[in-house]
Amino acid sequence: MQLVRQKEQKPLFRGVRAVGAALLVGALGAACAGPAAEERPAPAKPAAGQQPRVEGAAGALDAYVDRVRKARAARVAAAKKWGLAQPPLEAPEPPRVKPRITTRKGFETKGAGLPPVFTTVPTKQKVVFLTIDDGAEKDPELLRMMSELKIPYSAFLSDYLVKEDYGYFKKMQDAGVSLHNHTLTHPYLPGLDYDDQKRQICGMQDIIQKRFGKRPELLRPPYGNYNQDTLRAAKSCGVKAVPLWAAEAFPDHMEWREWDRDLHPGDIILTHFRGKEDWKGSMPDMIRRVMKTVTSKGYAVAKLEDYV
Repeated sequence: MQLVRQKEQKPLFRGVRAVGAALLVGALGAACAGPAAEERPAPAKPAAGQQPRVEGAAGALDAYVDRVRKARAARVAAAKKWGLAQPPLEAPEPPRVKPRITTRKGFETKGAGLPPVFTTVPTKQKVVFLTIDDGAEKDPELLRMMSELKIPYSAFLSDYLVKEDYGYFKKMQDAGVSLHNHTLTHPYLPGLDYDDQKRQICGMQDIIQKRFGKRPELLRPPYGNYNQDTLRAAKSCGVKAVPLWAAEAFPDHMEWREWDRDLHPGDIILTHFRGKEDWKGSMPDMIRRVMKTVTSKGYAVAKLEDYV
């Protein structure tokens, strides 16, 4: 019986020695760590329904992937809500240095140092720019649609229409839209003398600064018509450039300036603040037409002011 007990005790003895060794290693580790190890707080337990927090680079990567996944899902949901077959493509990072803008060949006037007139921004990135003119239609659905789809655009405003509801355009500005000059009353500028053109352009500069807190640097002359006096007057009150357009959008079709009837990197797209009483559709209908065209051709809409 005694031998049996000794044989039965050997495994137990070995187990005790193993536990003792583990305790010794643990004690040595604690000693090496010093008193700070004893004071280190225990990791916080995740709340109910939350995943445990992963520390370090792996955790940061997981968080980034999760943000990208959620953002993509939100874009897909927004596109579906607003009747788009696919979400708008994301614009690439804008250039660190803005491209040099020059007047398009054939659009020159006499006089040096005047604001350049152009229809396309010089860039190799597959981006286009959306601009909306005048301010006649003030559709709240447009504000919601553009915000949810995260489509950048620029507004060129005429005061005789905007003054009906400055608040609508302030909401637009608060959402990140830049507001620019389209004259006070939308006249045919080459038919006016220099002083009257200056009154139209600089007067609108003053109103936008007063109402929205920032003096515009861009002018779009009504109908795309201008002369040397237009550019001189514009320069005198702070206008740096005169963007025209390479394509125009309507709810039911697109119109093209270029011979190939297509988009090109850096093209500026024009449309208007209009409703169903003026054309065949609403402003959201027009945006759907623009985005289906732009996205199907592999282009993203970028912010004009990041390039000009």
